[in-house]
Amino acid sequence: MAAKAEIIGVKKARLDFWSTFVLAVLAGAFISMGAIFATTVSAGSSALPFGVARLLAGTVFSIGLILVIVGGAELFTGNTLIVMAWAGRKVSTPLLLRNWAIVYAGNFVGALGTAALNFMAAQYLYGKGAVGAVALSVAAAKCELGFMQALALGILGNSLVCLAVWMSFSARTVVDRVAVIVPPIAAFVAVGFEHCIANMYYVPYALALKEFGPESFWQSIGKTPADYPTVNLAALLLNNLLPVTLGNIVGGSLLVGAVYWFVYLRHAKTPPELPPVADNK
Repeated sequence: MAAKAEIIGVKKARLDFWSTFVLAVLAGAFISMGAIFATTVSAGSSALPFGVARLLAGTVFSIGLILVIVGGAELFTGNTLIVMAWAGRKVSTPLLLRNWAIVYAGNFVGALGTAALNFMAAQYLYGKGAVGAVALSVAAAKCELGFMQALALGILGNSLVCLAVWMSFSARTVVDRVAVIVPPIAAFVAVGFEHCIANMYYVPYALALKEFGPESFWQSIGKTPADYPTVNLAALLLNNLLPVTLGNIVGGSLLVGAVYWFVYLRHAKTPPELPPVADNK
């Protein structure tokens, strides 16, 4: 598994710009689909005990990572495992950072595009506005996190996400992959950990709803935009994306990638760093 992770890391790091970017856009959309699914299910499970409702939301959210892994998309949080190939000097630092930058940007584009499409579809009106109300409450909670809390939640969140990716390296069939992905992803969502790419959907969608949601929606849920003062662009960037992204990098690259590299690959022969790949393919 460790050797496979290293090989995959090299391939990802050396993939050309446009292939990487397009696959990253897809991954952003896939994770957003999982978020939409989880939001919708949460809106219909209010009568369930808290833990059961969270478990249900986490289980359905896992469709996002399943689509990423089985569909072969490029997800920033999962790509923090490329650090295993970097630690073995099979990927240079510029290639590692290049991949992270392209994939992060592509994920953001995919998440924003999905948020825009879902807003235009008026899916927030489902359940007499219950879906939109859940979306707003989820985003508000994310925007109210303190920096250190968001950082810690990001570290824990991507540790579980990368463990799901790590275990998928052992799979031989699609069924195997699904079976190892669902438990850690369900756990990560159920306990309230943070994932920067999912948040690229959650908060912008709530922002669009806050700014452009019709009066009929607000009347249906008995709220006004003023009830969500923390849902704003500054809170998204500073209170959430910045600390959660840093936490996701630490959780995935250090707590999972570096640990498994140290255990299984540190004594392997280390070839010279590979030359940078051309960006114009």
